Amino acid sequence: MTSLSQQANHKVSFFSIFKIFFSLGWVSFGGPAAHIGYFRHAFIEKRQWLTDEEYGQLVALSQFLPGPGSSQVGFGIGYQKGGLTGGIAAFLGFTLPSVILMLVLAIVSSQLTDASYFQHVIHGLKLLAVVVVADAILGMYNSFCQQKLTISVAIATAVALLLLPTLATQVSVLVIAALIGGYCLSNTKPVEPQNFSIKQVSITPLALFLLLLFGLPLVGQWSSQVQLFSDFYQAGSLVFGGGHVVLPLLQNIVGDQLSQDSFLTGYAAAQAVPGPMFTFATYIGYQLLPSSPIAGALIATLGVFIPGFLLLIAVLKNWQQLASLPKIAGALKGVNAAVVGLLISALYQPVFTSAITVPLDLAWVLIGALLLKQFKLPIVWLVALFALAGLATPIVQNLI
Repeated sequence: MTSLSQQANHKVSFFSIFKIFFSLGWVSFGGPAAHIGYFRHAFIEKRQWLTDEEYGQLVALSQFLPGPGSSQVGFGIGYQKGGLTGGIAAFLGFTLPSVILMLVLAIVSSQLTDASYFQHVIHGLKLLAVVVVADAILGMYNSFCQQKLTISVAIATAVALLLLPTLATQVSVLVIAALIGGYCLSNTKPVEPQNFSIKQVSITPLALFLLLLFGLPLVGQWSSQVQLFSDFYQAGSLVFGGGHVVLPLLQNIVGDQLSQDSFLTGYAAAQAVPGPMFTFATYIGYQLLPSSPIAGALIATLGVFIPGFLLLIAVLKNWQQLASLPKIAGALKGVNAAVVGLLISALYQPVFTSAITVPLDLAWVLIGALLLKQFKLPIVWLVALFALAGLATPIVQNLI
């Protein structure tokens, strides 16, 4: 079969990829689940860079690897359209807005995050995340859940994660879905593997990942900068299950070097700004290297992101080739259905539960869904409207 990404198989320049992801980086509120929705809208529906099947494979792969899931998905999209430099452009573009905002927040501390109007704007943007995630679920459900078995896998995954929302449950349901798909869905025609212009051997990034993982602790005493990079690299190598898992790991790294109030302020800020939550490391790095705080922020940020990207590069090329095998293609179909279940559970917790507190919130969400699906309003306009809705919510609530 001919995929949409093969129809538009031309390579995209570094600057073009950077520009697209930089724009997304300023408006991608709501965490990893919402980011998957934003990416799907931007690169499947709007630009047709990938098919839903290829995108689902990339999302599924990011669930199996440690690191920032949504950023790995973005890196993978950039990698497929522009090689290694395209992946770097996607990472820089999507992450830079969040890094800038976290640096500003680190400088001004908690003065802005404590302001009531800021909290109202953030609340409105959380409501937009409900719309985006729900839209992603609908689109991916229509693509991946066309049989009784795949529908059952998606619902069973959602039920399992809603009742037992742990990392072990997430990994278990993905493995079970892969086994079910490999056994029961292997007669489906596989997705044709992608052809990449970058002819890197997969063992190279894997070897570099292991070298840094085990070698950095041995040379950390050379300087405070090297030790800082080592600490955050170790954290990034161990984070399975999304951005929130990085909290306890970074807390162990920080120890008594940072006050609890300052640490939690940074954590709250990371949830409030758009882009990847892993830029929490930007805030912490700024605080941990007072002699050169900007350098500390950048070192910590690179340290926590790099391991996940090295592993993605190591696996991605073979992953696409393996996807052409019937058993693997069937397993991927099962995992894609499970990813829909993952998003359904994420729509409820944390997206829905953190955003919908009063009936008016649900009313804003329904209006947003209408504007997105029927009137095709661009995301940037929806961001502005939902920011205003957040500011207006307490006023309207007092009138009704």
